[in-house]
Amino acid sequence: MAPHSRGFWIEDNVLSDRECDDLIEAGRPSLQGRARAGARHLMSIPAIGAAAKDERLLRIARRGLGDSAVPFWATLFDKSARANWLVVWHQDTALPLRERVDDPEWGPWSVKSGVIHAHAPAWALEQVIALRVNLDDSTATNGPLRVLPGSHRHGVFSDEQVAQLASLTTPVDCTVTSGGVIAMRPLTVHASSKSTDDRPRRVLHIEYASTLRLASHVELSVG
Repeated sequence: MAPHSRGFWIEDNVLSDRECDDLIEAGRPSLQGRARAGARHLMSIPAIGAAAKDERLLRIARRGLGDSAVPFWATLFDKSARANWLVVWHQDTALPLRERVDDPEWGPWSVKSGVIHAHAPAWALEQVIALRVNLDDSTATNGPLRVLPGSHRHGVFSDEQVAQLASLTTPVDCTVTSGGVIAMRPLTVHASSKSTDDRPRRVLHIEYASTLRLASHVELSVG
């Protein structure tokens, strides 16, 4: 089975330690007054916007999307002793849109960081991939990403279906050293536990789409 057919894969040593440190510094001001988990809407920060368009990351995104990969959303997660949280099994089904659409396939709706978001249908989410750029080592003890391989192939699940799948599937812990990248389909069921040590786990989460205009009436917001 090809790595990307499992709904995720890992590429080691994509960025250098210096590049990771520079991205941490670039995102640090946004973490002040942040939400508990991190800071959203970071594509406008020059260093982060440039990283999202770095050919090394675009190459990885194209591996999942095909010839075209357009970055549209960036979030910096910062798990540490000061901000330590548990994420239950779930899929990432909300996308940022330029405007609300009158379409029953889209919704419920919400506003995050001033941007409209909607829960998207499976056909739209299949045009998206997320790259989780690890700015610190992700280890078995600092709350790494956990995934259920192959779970992206069955569309959008209800909460009950997610819980059932998690009880029947052996999870994979995605541990990776600083500078490594975890590529993941948004429909891949995933979670993370609380960290049990004091080492931070900072991750720059960048979302890419094959095109910003997912349909004639639906366009992604960039932020």
